[in-house]
Amino acid sequence: MKSRCVVTLKKGREKPVLVGHPWIFSGAVKSIEGYGEAGDLCSVFDNMGRFLASGYVNKSSQITVRVLAAGAAAEALAIDSAFFIRRLEGALQLRESLFGSSFVRGDRTAFRVVNAEGDYLPGLIVDRYARGLVVQALTAGMQRQKGPIIDGLRTLLAPSFIYERFDNHMAKAEGLSAGVASNACLHGSLVNPIEIDEHGARFQVDVEAGHKTGFYLDQRKNRWILREISAGMTVLNCFSYTGAFGIQALLGGALRTHNVELSDKVLETATHNAALNGIDPELFTTTKADVFKFLREDTFLHDIVVLDPPKFAASRRELPGALRGYKDINLHGLKKVRAGGFLMTFSCSGQVSEELFQKVVFGAAVDAGRSVQIIRRLHADVDHPVNIAHREGQYLKGLLLRVE
Repeated sequence: MKSRCVVTLKKGREKPVLVGHPWIFSGAVKSIEGYGEAGDLCSVFDNMGRFLASGYVNKSSQITVRVLAAGAAAEALAIDSAFFIRRLEGALQLRESLFGSSFVRGDRTAFRVVNAEGDYLPGLIVDRYARGLVVQALTAGMQRQKGPIIDGLRTLLAPSFIYERFDNHMAKAEGLSAGVASNACLHGSLVNPIEIDEHGARFQVDVEAGHKTGFYLDQRKNRWILREISAGMTVLNCFSYTGAFGIQALLGGALRTHNVELSDKVLETATHNAALNGIDPELFTTTKADVFKFLREDTFLHDIVVLDPPKFAASRRELPGALRGYKDINLHGLKKVRAGGFLMTFSCSGQVSEELFQKVVFGAAVDAGRSVQIIRRLHADVDHPVNIAHREGQYLKGLLLRVE
């Protein structure tokens, strides 16, 4: 077995590791000895030679080390197949404690099995759709460990298929070539699209080409919150994707929903999903449009407006433009809410903190001349746990606002 390479940190740069943060940035690294290739396992030491953590290293990434285990006990811990199986078992046990075994192993269920750093497996996403799994090994280190991970998932969940989704943006950040991995079925047989159940609603999911791993699983709880307040309301669902917010609103008794998205294909799927749920097509309407332009030109007021845009900032360099975008859509979204109605607004940009997002929405409310009350703060559902030391893991944040 190849010995681990040794990463030594600069003086005074060990504190984030000591408090549990799973990332070590290039600027904190003093030296790397014994490095072979991206994804090598490593031991991390402080400037005085004291052991800090075990992880994997990639010189090509700004996040040079991703920590797998920290503390004195980690020095003797083998990072092997058994290690990854234990971590997968822990993630699965958490979901069973939250949802129950019948849900976790159900035939049409959908949830996140592994949430990367939140489940102490940085760089790994595993989502369950019906009886199959979609995997994203987003880093060089996780690509190197894909064999034992796939074996562990087969043993623990006996999936009908395991499909890998390759993220080109993350691959570029990791310095990975396109040939390292691609969208492919790694186990079993995939029949796409897949039908899932969410709170009694039926949705068709394209795990091969859909957004993320096919569906926005992180918004399940927030869709239920919308469903609970929608009776007798009209709903404008912006950035609607395949219509899940709009459909849950109608199943909660909404009078009608209008869904705005830029892609013909996803709007076709949204219309199909509405039909799957027995919804009158006159109550579930769609518009193909750029949401920014639509909000400026739409002349109707709605009882509830939902703003669930894609990520506006993938890096700190993109943050100023992202904040302008969030200000713009919230300004015009607030103007489309009938007095006494609600705005449900989100950001999934990890670069935008919860505090900063609220500040932007506050500025939009001032400029729109609307009085606003915060009813609820919104986050990803419980199958997306966050390591308390890793603020960046809480990427999804939102506000349910009452608008006067």
